[in-house]
Amino acid sequence: MTGYTIPFAGLGIRDIGVVGGKNASLGEMIGRLGQAGVRVPDGFATSAQAYRDFLAQGDLGARIKEQLSGLDVDDVSRLAATGARIRGWVLETPFQPRLQREVLASCEALAAGGAAVAVRSSATAEDLPGASFAGQQETILNVRGSQGVLAAMHQVYASLFNDRAIAYRVHQGFDHGLVALSVGVQRMVRSDLGASGVMFTLDTESGFRDAVLITASWGLGELVVQGAVNPDEFYVYKPALRAGRHAVIRRNMGTKASKMVYARDPAPGRWVDTIDVPAADRMRFSIGDADVLELARQALVIEEHYGCPMDIEWGKDGETGEIFVLQARPETVQSRGGRSILRYTLKGRSRPLARGRAIGQRIGAGTARIITNAREMARVQPGDVLISDMTDPDWEPVMKRAAAIVTNRGGRTCHAAIIARELGIPAVVGCGDATRNITDGQAVTVSCAEGDTGVVYDGQLDFEQQQIELDALPPPPVRIMMNVGNPDRAFDFASIPNQGVGLARLEFIINRMIGVHPRALLEFRTLEPALQEQIQRQMAGYDGPVEFFVEKLAEGIASIAAAFAPQPVIVRLSDFKSNEYANLIGGRLFEPHEENPMLGFRGASRYTDEAFRPCFELECRALRRVRDDMGLTNVQVMVPFVRTVDEGRRVVELLAANGLRRGVNGLKVIMMCELPTNALLADRYLEHFDGMSIGSNDMTQLTLGLDRDSAIIAGLFDERDPAVKALLAMAIQACRKAGKYIGICGQGPSDHPDLARWLVDQGIDSLSLNPDTVVETWLFLANGAKS
Repeated sequence: MTGYTIPFAGLGIRDIGVVGGKNASLGEMIGRLGQAGVRVPDGFATSAQAYRDFLAQGDLGARIKEQLSGLDVDDVSRLAATGARIRGWVLETPFQPRLQREVLASCEALAAGGAAVAVRSSATAEDLPGASFAGQQETILNVRGSQGVLAAMHQVYASLFNDRAIAYRVHQGFDHGLVALSVGVQRMVRSDLGASGVMFTLDTESGFRDAVLITASWGLGELVVQGAVNPDEFYVYKPALRAGRHAVIRRNMGTKASKMVYARDPAPGRWVDTIDVPAADRMRFSIGDADVLELARQALVIEEHYGCPMDIEWGKDGETGEIFVLQARPETVQSRGGRSILRYTLKGRSRPLARGRAIGQRIGAGTARIITNAREMARVQPGDVLISDMTDPDWEPVMKRAAAIVTNRGGRTCHAAIIARELGIPAVVGCGDATRNITDGQAVTVSCAEGDTGVVYDGQLDFEQQQIELDALPPPPVRIMMNVGNPDRAFDFASIPNQGVGLARLEFIINRMIGVHPRALLEFRTLEPALQEQIQRQMAGYDGPVEFFVEKLAEGIASIAAAFAPQPVIVRLSDFKSNEYANLIGGRLFEPHEENPMLGFRGASRYTDEAFRPCFELECRALRRVRDDMGLTNVQVMVPFVRTVDEGRRVVELLAANGLRRGVNGLKVIMMCELPTNALLADRYLEHFDGMSIGSNDMTQLTLGLDRDSAIIAGLFDERDPAVKALLAMAIQACRKAGKYIGICGQGPSDHPDLARWLVDQGIDSLSLNPDTVVETWLFLANGAKS
């Protein structure tokens, strides 16, 4: 190609050396993926040769090379002065006449004289595996007129020498002289009237490959990329999407406080404005399920074409309702993960200072440094914790010094999150109040190892890390499963060696993701206005109180089931005690006061109760949605705290009446074995159930007649007591005789490896362990089996 400008339609991935990775990818998608439904706005690119010829004017390239030779990019002041000097030279140097002529002609062909365009960078070393170049050069939106395009191009050329870009090339080992810049001029989508965001074809925190993560917010997408807004998040399960099933398995509503729109009176340097989002729009999702699925479908087409996980920016035109892909590049962090896992665990906790979205699964501790602008960057010393409202790409030279990063604003795909992942440091973004609640110079610990929510704790806390070499684990003598309650951590936990989930608790999902008593939702219209208002805030974005409960519960179950598919996931129906249910929003209106809730209105007794049965039926609806609509038939159902054989029989009949019949579509219905009656009459219970899972906590408590929460007699609580083991042995023998499943999901094997060994010797089918004890117990049992 000899021209200084080339239409996107004339480009392909083969042209990376000519127009850089970003522009080559746009051309590739327009030419190869349009018929597959991927829509990309048209435009043109300038060539890398045009940039090189520009630098040849007045020895500009030689002067830049001299300035950058031997530059210590960790000397922030010198870096800033050098970058400013070079950018000034670039802006002072006129474009060569040929480049001006060709750009003007291309603008006319694009009809860009009156239409708004985006002017973006595309470096020849950009968007290649091994480097993200996230936010390195400028993007200028809503540019008008040919002269506006030329002015914006000048800014983009100069931005190749932003402080962050210079430092990044040095840290990544790129030769400044080998990086050339192409400029992309792309017709804009009216997402200022709609929505936009970023999507990844894997989970950015765990590397889980079977999900598409989509972030979305109102207006132009730059605020999402910058981390200036907390966007909505959606997860789409790829196998369900390919099968044409219900595929959205999780939704998280962001605050979406502001949006970027076209400026009312656009002019060079002020093409866009940032305005507040109306309160009503903040309380609804910025895109609907139809848009989420359309985005995910386009993402799959792009991923399959390129053969690797992708990072994709998109926009929805608010005038036409169409979805467009604005750029796509390979994901560069999680897709390079190896065959080992590094796990972090806090040894203790202190007063939480701030909470936000956890980025990574690590822990960092150090001295807090609150930074408000680039002039303060030098205050960040190696090992400090960087605290700010939001990070700016110009801060990258010092971000690598930090032990952790904390921001008030931003979501999973913002600049701070991308850089933190690349640097391998924990970040908590979107806290809202971190700079207010944390004091400069205060010792803090930043934990991203406790789930989707990251926490900043007061003081430097002790923590430990464990390196797990996946290829070094010998086969265990029994199925090793996991206890998983938190859907936010399911993708992460699934990377630990496992053979499924032996216990997924519905209580955790209801408490964390719903937070409202089911009867308060069923009887919503009868509630006091103040309580209705509180519940409406909780269920924002969902179609009514009942649908909120069913869909949110289904999302939690599906997140766990998808993470571990096709391995079995045993979901235990809710086992709240009356005092725990009372703590939910509206719960005190519907729960009795009991002196001993542990032995009161709980488990199977609730499901057969006339007043509670409609709540039980909502749980059944959620389970049917996961199994039948989403196709996650690896979900099995477990009934807790069954007091009598007849009660167990009635619950199984109720499940069948609610579309969950044993044996249909492979469904197994299991019961918890946690009362002495369950072991003593195991053969009779097994006439109605497909197996048992031992709950060692309640079994020990009820066998020894003690309150496990009482500190006075806590020393007597021991799952290895001979009486407890006698009952466990009876249950195991009965299940083996009947040819039915027998496992354990209680705390005992996690706390006592010798009990785990004893259970294996008795012939138990599986041990379901807490995630932090899986590897240790796995190795203990495997090594014992070999000896």
